[in-house]
Amino acid sequence: MAAITSAVIAIAGVILGWIAIEIACKPCLEKGREAIDRSLNPDYDPDDDLQAPLNPNPDPQSHP
Repeated sequence: MAAITSAVIAIAGVILGWIAIEIACKPCLEKGREAIDRSLNPDYDPDDDLQAPLNPNPDPQSHP
């Protein structure tokens, strides 16, 4: 019975540690996950970002 209790406590500790790391490093982890998603996307072309217009939604009211 003591072995099961020790195993449950160890698993709970690992889970709580994982949650703490996810919360503490959230911005960094999100950027990394986005980069991984982009690299695994076969339709993503990094050259398309360079050819994008500087102002994709120009305001026609601002230019007379």
